[in-house]
Amino acid sequence: MTPLRAEPLLAKLNELRHEAEGDESDVEWLALHHAFCFISYKMGEFQKYLEEVNQDRE
Repeated sequence: MTPLRAEPLLAKLNELRHEAEGDESDVEWLALHHAFCFISYKMGEFQKYLEEVNQDRE
C-alpha cells in the first residue's frame, strides 16, 4: 500500500477548495478553505500524524 504523504493530500484539498469557489459564505467552501489553511500551517504535525496512520495501515 502506498504511504500517505502530506503534500499530495494538501494539493487535493486545495483542488477541491478551488472547485468550491464562488460563494465564500458556502459551508463547503469554508470547511475546505479553513482545513487547507490549518493543515498548511501545521504541515509538520500533519506529516507526523500520517506516519502514524501509515504504520497502522501496514
